[in-house]
Amino acid sequence: MFEKSMKSRVVVTGLGVVSSLGHDLQEFWQNLLAGKSGVGLISRFDTSDFATKFAGEIKDFQIDNYLDRKEARRMDLFTQYAMVAAVKAMEDSGLDLAREDTNRIGVITGSGIGGMSTYEAQCKAFFEKGPRKISPFFIPMMIADIAPGYISIRYGLKGPNYSTISACASSSHAIGDAFRTIVRGDADVMIAGGSEACITPMGVGGFNAMKALSTRNDEPTKASRPFDSGRDGFVMGEGGGIIVLESLEHAQARGAHIYGEIAGVGYTADAHHITAPSPNGEGATTAMKLALSSGGIEPEEVGYINTHGTSTPYGDLAETMAIKAVFGDHAYKLSINSTKSMLGHLLGASGSVEFIVSILSVKNGSVHPTINLETPDPQCDLDYTANVFKKREVKAALSNSFGFGGHNVSIAIKKFAE
Repeated sequence: MFEKSMKSRVVVTGLGVVSSLGHDLQEFWQNLLAGKSGVGLISRFDTSDFATKFAGEIKDFQIDNYLDRKEARRMDLFTQYAMVAAVKAMEDSGLDLAREDTNRIGVITGSGIGGMSTYEAQCKAFFEKGPRKISPFFIPMMIADIAPGYISIRYGLKGPNYSTISACASSSHAIGDAFRTIVRGDADVMIAGGSEACITPMGVGGFNAMKALSTRNDEPTKASRPFDSGRDGFVMGEGGGIIVLESLEHAQARGAHIYGEIAGVGYTADAHHITAPSPNGEGATTAMKLALSSGGIEPEEVGYINTHGTSTPYGDLAETMAIKAVFGDHAYKLSINSTKSMLGHLLGASGSVEFIVSILSVKNGSVHPTINLETPDPQCDLDYTANVFKKREVKAALSNSFGFGGHNVSIAIKKFAE
């Protein structure tokens, strides 16, 4: 187990988000509390032949407001999302890089798939016109690690820099690794999170082929329904979430605004199946226990869990069983929700965006609703904050992310106290 020294507390000082519910942090948060859905019919390509015709698509993204147009054209959409979220997080943090040792600031971001739209476009060019029509920017636009590279270049950050790829746990691994980097003393500040942009013909077609997506085409806004007995698969989403982490000493020395504290993280593997969760949620159970124990948090101190909550029959049940295994009777006293009920599943970016939601919930004492929870699954019998947000003081929380391949991450968050 990774132990955290008493002198290495890690706090969150900046947040940036790009989502189908808004790119301004307050707009995003208010839309979540209001139970607004960001899901709608796909406009990016013709879905006539697709079993699923909807997603949590971002329709109002203006990259020219943030990046030079020529530079942006050399980035896949997933990198653009990461860059804009990073710009917003850095602005929110108030970091003055002229006063910082940039060798002590690093970047770790995750993406489950990377530049899928670039890959599709370049395959089309190759098959139609031959190899001479492949863009020289094809490889650097496609690879997942280019996002942290671009962020470091923009700000001149020379600390640890890499990407994590663990399917839907990618950006949670990025945040956990950034946390551990500061705890180890290898950096004072870390920019962390993730982005994804896979609402493409191959992205939707691939998940359709797996029978993983909801096909509720007549009611797109009601298709993502975690823990509901009528759930029939997840809804694809896209976007990015970036956070700024600092050692407490560094944040206090510069008078930074502090959203909350990361107390601990838990990483596990199911070692069971490439897509299905382990029976009874054993991997998730252990990840949550590790996050709590490494953070010195007793289960009874936790008031809130932002679940992975994908709206899949097996996944929601396994996570519910895991929560009961960790918390026992206290599980019924928790406020639980699924951000994916409104945004859809952002794949590799989901963990970072849901971490932002979790830290805001702890900071503001509010838990957003799980929408579309109309007929609860009898086996999912906890308090999932159905349809209406709840005011609740939360001193400690967990943010869960689980990915294809059996990757499990749980991050423990605490309300900040001196």
